[in-house]
Amino acid sequence: MTQASTLPTGAAPATPAHAATPDDDTRLPSRSLWRLFTRPYALLPGAFLLMVLVCAIGAPWIAPFDPFTPNIRHRLEAPGALYWLGTDDLGRDMLSRIIFGARTALIASFESVGIGLVVGVSLGLLAGYVGGWLDRVAMRLADVMQSIPAILLALALIGVLGKGLGNAMLAVGVIFSISFMRITRAVVLAEREQLYVDAARVLGLRPFAIMIKQILPNVSGPLIVQASISLGTALLIEAMLSFLGVGADSSQVSWGAMLETARQFQAEQALLPMVPGLAITLTVLSFNLLGDTLRDALLPSSAQAPRRKAGAVPVAAQDPGTPLPADTLLEVRGLTVRAGMGGSEAELLSQVSLHVRRGEVLGLVGESGCGKSMTASAILGLLPRGAHIAAGSVRLAGTELVNLPESAMRHIRGKRIGMVFQDANAALSPVHTIGTQLEDIVRAHQPMSRAQARARAIELLDLVGVPDPARRLQDYPHQFSGGMAQRVVIAGALACNPELLIADEPTTALDVTIQAQVLDLLAELRQRLGMSVLLITHDLGVVADTCDRVAVMYAGQIVEVGDVRQTLMSPRHPYTTALLQAMPGGQATGQPGDRRLTTIAGRVPPAWAWPQGCRFHPRCPQAVAACSQKPIPLASGVRCTRASPVVRLEEIAA
Repeated sequence: MTQASTLPTGAAPATPAHAATPDDDTRLPSRSLWRLFTRPYALLPGAFLLMVLVCAIGAPWIAPFDPFTPNIRHRLEAPGALYWLGTDDLGRDMLSRIIFGARTALIASFESVGIGLVVGVSLGLLAGYVGGWLDRVAMRLADVMQSIPAILLALALIGVLGKGLGNAMLAVGVIFSISFMRITRAVVLAEREQLYVDAARVLGLRPFAIMIKQILPNVSGPLIVQASISLGTALLIEAMLSFLGVGADSSQVSWGAMLETARQFQAEQALLPMVPGLAITLTVLSFNLLGDTLRDALLPSSAQAPRRKAGAVPVAAQDPGTPLPADTLLEVRGLTVRAGMGGSEAELLSQVSLHVRRGEVLGLVGESGCGKSMTASAILGLLPRGAHIAAGSVRLAGTELVNLPESAMRHIRGKRIGMVFQDANAALSPVHTIGTQLEDIVRAHQPMSRAQARARAIELLDLVGVPDPARRLQDYPHQFSGGMAQRVVIAGALACNPELLIADEPTTALDVTIQAQVLDLLAELRQRLGMSVLLITHDLGVVADTCDRVAVMYAGQIVEVGDVRQTLMSPRHPYTTALLQAMPGGQATGQPGDRRLTTIAGRVPPAWAWPQGCRFHPRCPQAVAACSQKPIPLASGVRCTRASPVVRLEEIAA
């Protein structure tokens, strides 16, 4: 049961952008692995590394000759029919030695990276989760160790431990452990603040269990990527140490030692250094390329580049019977957003059509996962990785935004469309002053000096009601309360006098008094500046107080749109009715005096499991067989086969 008295914020759709099929929703690792193998530029390095692994495992059976048996008669022979890659100074087959060298290279790489993972991840988990003096000691130790060049540190440790491949890789593993510790500590510091960690504490789990069973699986992505790249680095370091004579001994075949021997006899056999040199280069390069691919597959992208397919073209409005007003500023027609991986896609938004007039406030409401924030992201060209606009049109005062180049979109964002995010603290950089951030926004769009930008920043803070704005320019975000931080975010959104302001849950996490102040501020700025506002919210009370029109969204579709008074007093879609009944002060159930809130059965389905026909019909108490047979179009402002005709406000008053 969904308690509608606490309607979700709508901050982000509950449907994962990479989802494809209903039975895949819990198999994220397999998805990432599948995504890795479907990337063309990952196949070649993956195939090469697989060949190296096969050679390492099957060296005694694959190698045509014994790599240690000399044959002086055939010393320094060029590649030929008998010796495909030639022979070295002792007449040993170079192909056989390369094959056996693969075993040494991989053992050394996995040994050193394994040591680094075990030691570094353990220390990083403790330092990041426990903190305190342990964190300070660990970080000071890391600073000291990383101030010494890695090769010099490895040579120093080998000098203490003695020569040999095992000791060399132990030294390299110690070096790697510092990098793994820093990375683990950094991600654990962020992860330990998540709600699931608090829930684990509430459930009484021991700290060790929380670190190993709860946190470690959630931070494994960056560690896997770092480990894959470190394998190539370890191989290169092993080759360097063996080249210097402090790595592999005479009982082992090392590509680095082969390269040193080839260097001495290069004048007699010019091709001799190429064989081990290419083996080292190609293997290290393959590890690095595979690491880059893993990073793209496992880690979210920090850059929010617009995701559009070249084939996305404007389409006609889904509800063509209603002509748009002449003063329309924003026009969204038939917007369809899809996301997926491999050969399957999920439709996040389906034929979304809405418009905002100049000076108008349009409220966009619905439960979490309905697609409200995804719609805002599509308008701004900031769709998450993997999502793209498959069809539709987004026009701002006649300018088509779909397929607009990123360089042109940069002039739209901030200058013509402002954005107020729901989490003010997350929207502000914690390491820069408020003045620096506002000045950078202004100078990004207008040719101003630093002094002019500072004056504009003071003006903006004064506009949004921040007291003593000149002094507070020097403050950092953590020195602002939640309400004041939200005012700063609003000031940044208004820096270049945008025509449209998108406010995505601007009062989330604020107390009731501050919420009212922020909403009053938005209403006042709208009147003063004459801008249009697209207000994303879950609170129908806010919609009633601040909006001119409202669009109700469910499961990636607009299900009802119309005048606020008309829609709230006489809703025509069952979902709108259910939202109204679930509000405090809405229609109560039961006997007189029973003020329990109505709940909406079930929940919003994920994007890969949209129902056939009307998407609300599994939760709709008024559903009939026809509701599940075919898609329901948006007609006369409502998407329902049983919608009642529009009732005039005069009739309601009568």
